[in-house]
Amino acid sequence: MTTRITQVRKWTTAAMAVTILVPTLAACSGKNEEDPNNRRTLRVGVMYGSAQEEQYLRQQFTDLFEFSHNNIDIEIVPAIDYTENQFEEQKPDQPQPDPIEKVKAIMTGANPVDVMILQDTAMLGNLVQENLLKQLDPLLKEDKIDVNDYVPAVIEGIKEQGDNQLYALAPTYTPSALFYNKKAFAKAGVDVPTAPLTWDDLFNLARRLKTGEGKDAKFGFTFNQWGYSNGYYDVQNYMAPLQLKMYDAKAEKMTVNTPQWEKVWTTITQLYKDHVFPSNEDLQVQMSEEDQNRYNPYIQQPFFNGKVAMVIGNYNMINDIETYNKNYQKFKGMEQLDWDVLPVPTFAEAPGVSNYIYLSSLATINAKAQNPDDAWEFVKFMNGKEWGKLRSRSSYEMPTLKEFVKVKDGMSYNIDAFTSIKPMYNSNSYAEQKLEQERPNLRYISQLAEIQYNKVIQGQKTVKEALAEFETKGNDLLQKIKLNPKGEMQGVFDDVYGGGGGGGVVRPLD
Repeated sequence: MTTRITQVRKWTTAAMAVTILVPTLAACSGKNEEDPNNRRTLRVGVMYGSAQEEQYLRQQFTDLFEFSHNNIDIEIVPAIDYTENQFEEQKPDQPQPDPIEKVKAIMTGANPVDVMILQDTAMLGNLVQENLLKQLDPLLKEDKIDVNDYVPAVIEGIKEQGDNQLYALAPTYTPSALFYNKKAFAKAGVDVPTAPLTWDDLFNLARRLKTGEGKDAKFGFTFNQWGYSNGYYDVQNYMAPLQLKMYDAKAEKMTVNTPQWEKVWTTITQLYKDHVFPSNEDLQVQMSEEDQNRYNPYIQQPFFNGKVAMVIGNYNMINDIETYNKNYQKFKGMEQLDWDVLPVPTFAEAPGVSNYIYLSSLATINAKAQNPDDAWEFVKFMNGKEWGKLRSRSSYEMPTLKEFVKVKDGMSYNIDAFTSIKPMYNSNSYAEQKLEQERPNLRYISQLAEIQYNKVIQGQKTVKEALAEFETKGNDLLQKIKLNPKGEMQGVFDDVYGGGGGGGVVRPLD
């Protein structure tokens, strides 16, 4: 539900911009003056929606196309109408709608959608495997559209979902980058790297940038803008490109007690224990009574208050920095940020791929489309230059057309850092989602993982001991989940764990 609300907010912001810019588009390009008697309906499927939300969906995806194609009517078809179950009492064993099955239903039913807009690259790969999508390469070639006009990392990321063929296009994407403080590098006497970093490179760099102790301590790196950390979440996000699994494909046997898992847990744990990464306690700011009464939204953000030298931030963080640098003098003790960006680090085992790059609004054509010509016209328009120019004004997403990828007016930074890394491809993602759908109690395995990891970071167990216990308790729990995939089993979980609780916020001990 949180993801959907966040997406709706983005849609609303874009909708306001589109509403203002429609007259401009009309003046520049005019309408597609076809025979008004030759009216057609184009059915556009979306993942989630409702009658109340349709206005936002139209403003986000279809209004400009419908405005410029006066003989085509758009019908929005949500795969999941979230209002249908909005007011039902939620129960642990209540089956949740399967997104992929819902999407397939509106693509293969008696009146299939012509276009399907996806917010999930894993779903794109699954639909390709089941031959439910129309390949776009021949259409691009016929209309002489050069895919080299798009950000290569985006095109490559999409192609990986379709056996090196294009089955979707996306007008925008959400990249991230490694933001760094130039003053922190200069004060530590460390040169800024000129080449893309591996994670090991970054961690070594972060150690060199760690200076001072106590209230004067400066830290090398945080995984997010706010600095506060749940170490287990950080580990999961960091290790995602390695595609290490907690259990096998049948969810019957744990697969965590391995050298690869040990290396990941050991690496991140040691960086927290050495205070190269700040703990939550490290970042607690003691403010005077006067400062407590003074509004300062940046005092708890370590990259802005100078406590951290490097941070992973998404494209929108540029807006935050711009606002900060225009207003920093209003906040006691704050300094102007002298900053730039590098590409997000990647693993040597998975170079150039990151879990911090997100593709959404993937426009596809249904292989069973009743109106395939208009479907292609829509996908082409949605990813074309007119629409791309308008979408390039977004402060939250980056356009995929290279000609609109530009440094924000009045600023200077390495824009290429946002375009050089491609999104992660997980060929097993849908199978894993399907298994979790069938056995929702598998969530207890993740809870067990967090408990075990926190034992490590709090100094209660070594990594080897924690992973061995995770394997033993996890195997026991998997068998119980197999027998009871959906029913209430908190008590069973407590029994397997040994009556303890756990999880929560990471608090590293010296």
